[in-house]
Amino acid sequence: MSLRARFALAFALVSAVVAGLVGVLSYHAVADRTTQANDTTLTAATTALAAGQTGVLGSATPPADDDGGGGPPRGDRSRGDTPGRFQMLIGRRIAADGTVTVLGGRPVVLPVTDAARGVVGAAAAGRTDTTELTVGRDDYRVLTTSLGGGTGALQVAMDVDLSNRLVQGMANEITVVSLVVLVVAAAVGWLLAGRITQRLVRLTGLAEQVSARGGVSGPDVEALGTPVEGHDEVGRLSASFRTMVERLASSREAQDRLVQDAAHELRTPLTSLRTNASVLRRFAELSPAARERLVTDVQGETRELSQLVDELVDLALSGHTEEPEEAVALAPLAERVADRVARRSGREIVVDADDSVVRGYRASLERGVGNLLENAAKFDGDSGEPVELRVRAGTTTVRDHGPGILPADADRVFDRFYRADAARGLPGSGLGLAIVRDVAERHGGAAFVTTPSGGGACVGFGVATDRLVADDAPDGVEAPPAPESSPDSRGAGPPRG
Repeated sequence: MSLRARFALAFALVSAVVAGLVGVLSYHAVADRTTQANDTTLTAATTALAAGQTGVLGSATPPADDDGGGGPPRGDRSRGDTPGRFQMLIGRRIAADGTVTVLGGRPVVLPVTDAARGVVGAAAAGRTDTTELTVGRDDYRVLTTSLGGGTGALQVAMDVDLSNRLVQGMANEITVVSLVVLVVAAAVGWLLAGRITQRLVRLTGLAEQVSARGGVSGPDVEALGTPVEGHDEVGRLSASFRTMVERLASSREAQDRLVQDAAHELRTPLTSLRTNASVLRRFAELSPAARERLVTDVQGETRELSQLVDELVDLALSGHTEEPEEAVALAPLAERVADRVARRSGREIVVDADDSVVRGYRASLERGVGNLLENAAKFDGDSGEPVELRVRAGTTTVRDHGPGILPADADRVFDRFYRADAARGLPGSGLGLAIVRDVAERHGGAAFVTTPSGGGACVGFGVATDRLVADDAPDGVEAPPAPESSPDSRGAGPPRG
């Protein structure tokens, strides 16, 4: 059974139970009230008869409009509840020997029940018995009251056929109304359940598609439509599911791009290695100089391929590792990374860092800063100026004094495998700045490029302001201006000796 059908059934059952309870309570209330009213009339008539007031019963002779069939007379029964009217009351006296004397009222012969005989022979006055009898097509409520001393009893009967029919008619109407309420509630419940479960049905269908295909794509996100607003369970589920699908789709697209780009970039070094491997078959025929060039080429290509694989792994694992989030002081991190890059590249690196502390992933931040410095050291050339690393309010900026970045390339330098025309002859895979961008996005920030006065380039990244641990966190993270070396700047250069 579907969730919508269950909702509709629940609506119908609840409505039917409520309608049924209200109907049963109403029925019993009306029936009890009617019985009490009839008993009050019978008791009043019995009291009047005991006092000799037989006029409350009217004439014992049926009027002209009585058909003599023992049933109720034709006419207005609504006047019978007034004492003295010849309508619904019958009065009799039952002697100890069983003789019945009609005192007035309608000429209907009522049988004397065993219970009534017990009251007739009772020694104590006032003993009563109330029962209902059916004579012909009419119902009578009979009150028998003992006179005491075993001398007999007074018996007053009342035609309750009309009141019984009214009560039974009410029961029938309650049943019909309950059935109508059941049908209406089921229909309303079906419509409401359709509106309530519409979003769940759409989410379920999309989840089944994702499960069947083993992945998500852009059309899957569009199929979700606008996220459901509100804070109810369905709204939160819809928003969370949409966020999950968007992330899965983005991850799937990123994986596809990475695989395609990696396949393209790996093809060149692998082809070169294959060519050199073919040449190695004639290694004995080569001159010593050719051999040396061949070995050098193979070593260089192997290093490039190894670096490319390492960067691909870093890029693929970016944001997917189980690295713990912690408070990271950027100044010592920058000093440590700058010292490592300086020793490896032989370039002087000047560090100017404040006391920024951010909540983030230490290894990821080190990778981002290291890639910025590696990129700057590669493009700085022989400028004779140090590479400058500046940290301010969680934003890391690296400046070099090389040829700079053309405006046409500034928007694409963070793309995977992108290399400007001027950089195609330099070593590298084109993944370093792409990793920087991923590090920034993992920390809620963005990577940026600026062109400082005096030449060169400033490349850096910032983190989200809510990741700053310092109390004086700024309102926003923006690309700072080109760092200027100060007398107290700390330098990390190659070992001197």
